[in-house]
Amino acid sequence: MKAVVDQDVCIGCGLCCGICDAVFSMNDDGKAEACQSASEENHSDVQSAIDSCPVSAISWKD
Repeated sequence: MKAVVDQDVCIGCGLCCGICDAVFSMNDDGKAEACQSASEENHSDVQSAIDSCPVSAISWKD
C-alpha cells in the first residue's frame, strides 16, 4: 500500500518524516510527501505517522 499526503492540508510540521523517514520526506514547498510505498517492515510506522498527523493530511491509497 501507499500513503498519500494531501498537499492542501499538510502544514509541513515534519512529524511524519521523524516517525518514518523511509517513506516520508519534505518537498521543495516545505510540505511532506510519501516518496516510497510502505513495506511490510515499516507499515506500522506509516500507520503511526497517519495517526499522529496533527491535521489528518495522510491517508492510505490502495
